[in-house]
Amino acid sequence: MTVDATRVETYYRLVDADDVDGLVELFAPDSVYRRPGYEPLVGHDALRAFYEGERVIESGTHTVDHTVVGEDSVAVHGRFEGTLRDGSSASLRFADFYTFDDDGRFATRDTFFFAPLV
Repeated sequence: MTVDATRVETYYRLVDADDVDGLVELFAPDSVYRRPGYEPLVGHDALRAFYEGERVIESGTHTVDHTVVGEDSVAVHGRFEGTLRDGSSASLRFADFYTFDDDGRFATRDTFFFAPLV
């Protein structure tokens, strides 16, 4: 399988534009999204609930600095600058790892944040 890395670029454009309908459609109906601080988000309904209310980010911009494309996966490293729902600013580095289903949609996504924890 050859993956389309532009689908990942499209995701960041849609999330920054707050286009929940568009970004949810990039994911397979049974996709799993794992993100620190949340239970795994499984399927479109869980993704929609997250992006429409549970996500602590109010708005912002993702900048992808590096993309690595594998046979059935894409990994990115980048930066986020924005505002949280409580009005505070956020500036952080992140890494995302995507796998794809046979239809080219995201099957899984795992997010990691560059933060001092250990």
